Amino acid sequence: MRASRVAGLVVLIPAFAATAQNPAAIEHHLRYGVRIADQPDISLALLDRMKSYHVPGLSIAVIDNFRVVYAKGFGVTEFGGTKPVDSTTLFLAGSISKPIFTSGFLRLLDERKISLDTNVNALLTSWHLPDSRFTEKEKVTVRRLLTHTAGLTVWGFPGYELGKPVPTVPQLLDGAPPANTPAVRNDTTPGARWLYSGGGITIAQLAATDMTREAFPSLMRRLALAPTGMTRSTYENPLPESRRREAANGHEQLDTPVPGGFHVYPEMAAAGLWTTPSDLARWAIALARSYRGEPGGVLPTAVAREMVSKQARVLPPYGNGYWGLGITVNGDGDSLVFSHGGRDEGFVADMFMSPSKGRGFVIMMNGVTGGVIAEIERAFAEEYGFGGQPRVTRAVTTIPAAKLSEYSGTYSTIVNKDTLQLTVSVASDGKTLSLYTSSGKRSIPLAPVGGDRFVGLEGGGEWSFDRDAEGSGPVKALTQGLGANRRVYARQ
Repeated sequence: MRASRVAGLVVLIPAFAATAQNPAAIEHHLRYGVRIADQPDISLALLDRMKSYHVPGLSIAVIDNFRVVYAKGFGVTEFGGTKPVDSTTLFLAGSISKPIFTSGFLRLLDERKISLDTNVNALLTSWHLPDSRFTEKEKVTVRRLLTHTAGLTVWGFPGYELGKPVPTVPQLLDGAPPANTPAVRNDTTPGARWLYSGGGITIAQLAATDMTREAFPSLMRRLALAPTGMTRSTYENPLPESRRREAANGHEQLDTPVPGGFHVYPEMAAAGLWTTPSDLARWAIALARSYRGEPGGVLPTAVAREMVSKQARVLPPYGNGYWGLGITVNGDGDSLVFSHGGRDEGFVADMFMSPSKGRGFVIMMNGVTGGVIAEIERAFAEEYGFGGQPRVTRAVTTIPAAKLSEYSGTYSTIVNKDTLQLTVSVASDGKTLSLYTSSGKRSIPLAPVGGDRFVGLEGGGEWSFDRDAEGSGPVKALTQGLGANRRVYARQ
């Protein structure tokens, strides 16, 4: 997982559709995040939105009635290439690696009758977490590692370029060369708060291999992948040469493949799973079966229910929900949903599942402009009744094209010594603006909502054009956002 503060929390619509729907409709009924009041809604085609977001390829799996009822790939495995993405194409799962690992680790602990409240140092032999003033009274336990409440550092990992030196797990936990992240240490008392730590999951990875003396990929194949039918998946890092033709190449920058195609993640439990949406869907179904006490599961029922229970509260600014063991959990009873997001160099993914309704969704893609995921999930929610972020309805005004042209121009600001530049022009419909980002490749539609204020139709962001103190005269700046989070771009 890249070192970004994304914990995979999903805001879910609690209602569910009463009957099975048409999953293929997702391809043709994507929606902007903003719905314009008193106007017909707009349907967007998936391939068109991929082109707009510069996402070369993606793959989707839909679960209904505890079965994968739809699995399809779109686009290509690399920008400018011709090899199509299909339902068997491998993607890096990013942090979705964590819940799959957790199910295997919980199975191991259950087999060996080891309590979740065991001090993890009692399970480690090749390395130990140093004691500190934070651990004098409270200890780093297995439960706290899996719920991100162990008080540990290192949110995520950027991975290592293919062909470059890769640290051992003890080296990366100590931040020793060639590790590219700091040492994983306590900076908070265990149990005091929730704070995402890929470093903590990596400690659990080492505990699993120390306990079994097995290589991590084969251990996870035995404990998690094979039992759930994830036949195409592997934790091997780097992906073996013999399987690289099966994989998509990541794109961290627009239209630019990651050198070598992907990064290598020795933090395999936290970020190193190569998989497909269909395989992840099979795992989600198996966990749901276990949770329900039905055959075909991956864990004993009691362990699965412990995993999919509200273990820790997540508060702003990190989210607003709950964490189970290795996975986010929201809702109760029939509305309960478990979920996780993923982000690696050049890859983004999302997964969620309702164990009560037997419905879920998985998407993986080899580009990082994640807005297309939100649009696809809104289309899923329209068909299946849950899973998408709620839309916002806004009233818009009409501005003559001549008036709109007053906003056209280039705007820039300095952030961390880097110049960020935006270009604004009147859109082809003559009613909205097109805002182009620094690369000039990606545009955002802006609709007028009154005065010099606009709303971004894709995500609902606020934009306003600033004039002089009296609010008249030529436009001098463009402001993004509101309040303390706003950013001002001066007109050039």
